[in-house]
Amino acid sequence: MARIYISIGSNIDAARNVRRAVAALRADFGPLALSPVYESEAVGFAGDNFLNLVAGADTARPVAEVAARLHAMEDAQGRDRSGPRFSSRVIDLDLLLYDDLVLESPGLVLPREEILHNAFVLRPLADLAPDLVHPVAGRTMAELWADFDQSSQRLWPVAIDLGQGAQ
Repeated sequence: MARIYISIGSNIDAARNVRRAVAALRADFGPLALSPVYESEAVGFAGDNFLNLVAGADTARPVAEVAARLHAMEDAQGRDRSGPRFSSRVIDLDLLLYDDLVLESPGLVLPREEILHNAFVLRPLADLAPDLVHPVAGRTMAELWADFDQSSQRLWPVAIDLGQGAQ
């Protein structure tokens, strides 16, 4: 079994769409470990605030299948891929880590670069798995978060009921 970490984000009807995504992930991957939910300002474009969290799960599926399942879940929730790269999202499900796999293939890079560059990814990942070692940086998520310029990207925790087993 591989341990996977998935970033979940939305800024369109965000609470509803995050709940739907968590339910879809549970239905497909089983029990999830969930970080706290954070609200943050849009990064890279002017838009409504995002809700973000990270989910952890175990899977026997190969990495390409996991990535394809996440893509299909986004499509099922109405993700529109026709707009600019940095734009509002109904839902965004990104595979951050698949065990300690380091991979560069068309459409899939692991570990996902956003871990090191975006507070809305690193903070919930550090909350969920503080002792997890980044397979390239060689440092724990807690260490990476402690050294992150936390004034560069504002985010704050919000209370969202995500159903069973939510944290």
